[in-house]
Amino acid sequence: MPASALMNVMTGAARKAGRSLARDFGEVEHLQVSVKGPANFVTAADLRAEEIIFAELSRARPGYGFLMEERGEIKGPDGTHRWIVDPLDGTTNFLHSIPIFAISIALERDGELVAGLIYNPVMNETFTAEKGQGAFLNDKRIRVAARSELATSVIGTGIPHSGRPGHERFLGEVETVMGTSAGVRRTGSAALDLAWTAAGRFDGFWENNLHAWDMAAGIVMVKEAGGYVTDTNGKDKIFETGGVVAGNETIHLKLLKLLKAANAKAASPAKAG
Repeated sequence: MPASALMNVMTGAARKAGRSLARDFGEVEHLQVSVKGPANFVTAADLRAEEIIFAELSRARPGYGFLMEERGEIKGPDGTHRWIVDPLDGTTNFLHSIPIFAISIALERDGELVAGLIYNPVMNETFTAEKGQGAFLNDKRIRVAARSELATSVIGTGIPHSGRPGHERFLGEVETVMGTSAGVRRTGSAALDLAWTAAGRFDGFWENNLHAWDMAAGIVMVKEAGGYVTDTNGKDKIFETGGVVAGNETIHLKLLKLLKAANAKAASPAKAG
């Protein structure tokens, strides 16, 4: 299926930024690294990639607004469109020469996510999706996995690191999911976790305390691959809550029930007291 004009714009921006990241990858020890927060680094590579994406998308679609990890929100004259961009999702992996990181670009139209792209330049994998057009990996159609039993499913997640909230909550949730599933995996990139769920590599995925740029493209991807994506309460308030649960219809529902049970169990001693 030929790429649309919109997807060509997104792909061009991602690949140009990806070439910059690929040049820096492997020379991590030479990068200038500044500390943005506890265990949360901003690299020169990250900033260069964001500048490239901003310039490319601004030239191709002048007037569109932006929500970017480093620059924050930039309003444009066209109030109906907004790019949501993470120029380097998986920064810690990048800094440690682990080739699991990605550029994530999504487009929001009138508050609705309509397109997403997730690109890993080292693995040369480009995940794309547009509303109503399906999801693709390097131009090959992808679908969520068909497994319906958690006992045979591999579930992706994200682990809160130092300085991030939710450690106790995560430990309760992962203990519950580990005891029911075939395995739990953590890649270090929420964007790729969602893309891999869309491609059927993971049967499901959940994480808390994420930002819009971590999830936006992946949300489109999973939905267009036939999957379900909600917040951890089963509602459509993902950006507001920062929590996400994804999978096919059955695994998504079972994950929601497991997480609810885990959190109810964690809260019960406090209630009893």
